[in-house]
Amino acid sequence: VQLQASGGGLVQAGGSLRLSCAASGRTFSMGWFRQAPGEEREFVAFISWSGGVTYYADSVKGRFTISRDNAKRTMYLQMNSLKPEDTAVYYCAADLRSPRTVPQRGGEYNYWGQGTQVTVSS
Repeated sequence: VQLQASGGGLVQAGGSLRLSCAASGRTFSMGWFRQAPGEEREFVAFISWSGGVTYYADSVKGRFTISRDNAKRTMYLQMNSLKPEDTAVYYCAADLRSPRTVPQRGGEYNYWGQGTQVTVSS
């Protein structure tokens, strides 16, 4: 499975962006991670195959919304009320397994996109 992330860009604080992640094949678990300069990669959001289960990092809860369209094999991350601390390279990830718990570690995903830069200016 190949993943292609897109939609990043430069936005002012308080603005919005929508990231997309297109998959070349069927996936089950999907998620978003981000990595800021000099920082470790961190979990952002998760969505199950059906979309019935979603989970967010506390830092983005209430501002970001994850969704997916399985017919289009595409996952989205709607990011609202962006803050400068949201600046990072955002990566989409996917796995073919149906997890028992929400996978929040990078090692729980087998497939990764190339990353898309999000920059939020103050």
